[in-house]
Amino acid sequence: MIKVTFPDGSVKEFESGITPYEIAQSISPRLAQEVLSSTVNDQIWDISRPVTSDCTIKLHKWEDPEAKKTFWHTSAHILGEALMELYPGVQFGIGPAIENGFYYDVDLGDGVELKDADLVKIEDKMKELVSKKEQLVRTDISKADALKMFGDRGETYKLELISELQDGTITTYTNGNFVDLCRGPHLASTEPVKAIKLTSIAGAYWRGDEKRKMLTRVYGVSFPKKKMLDEYLVLLEEAM
Repeated sequence: MIKVTFPDGSVKEFESGITPYEIAQSISPRLAQEVLSSTVNDQIWDISRPVTSDCTIKLHKWEDPEAKKTFWHTSAHILGEALMELYPGVQFGIGPAIENGFYYDVDLGDGVELKDADLVKIEDKMKELVSKKEQLVRTDISKADALKMFGDRGETYKLELISELQDGTITTYTNGNFVDLCRGPHLASTEPVKAIKLTSIAGAYWRGDEKRKMLTRVYGVSFPKKKMLDEYLVLLEEAM
């Protein structure tokens, strides 16, 4: 058994290997439906990741910044999967959550240029993937295996990042056919992402270095309810 300490100071015992989602379920089924991420011992975790030792825990709903960051990080991976399916041979840079949404930097190959009209096609593919309710699966991987995996795929940008990582600290996340080098955290699945809007396209030098290749940056935002997206777009228009 492990002891889990909650923000109010209360302590409960659970079987080792319980997930934050299951802890939320033990408190309230409604809470479990709303929880998107967690903080375990001051580190943000996936709600599907097992807890195996005594810890403190916080459970985050949409209203919490930690939940939004996790939500938008997963949305970036959904964007990555959509781009992989629509543009075979695409290479991926980084795809983080940002203050209001997410982006992914990609190399689509010489002669391929995204237009604003392409964003609708990519959005539609993202919605199709979300409808499959794909799980986000975290995997620990050795540095050698990571170099081989991404090397076999010709992912030169990922290889550069992996070369700088310490063995024993590397993880990947998989949603559908998309496997990405990533620390996480992520949603348990794509299901909570109910509304998506890709907002703009920009150029971005790889790793911010103007001597490196210019990549294509696709920006987007997503929400757990369509109404939230509609309200956000109205505010965005009013601010322009």
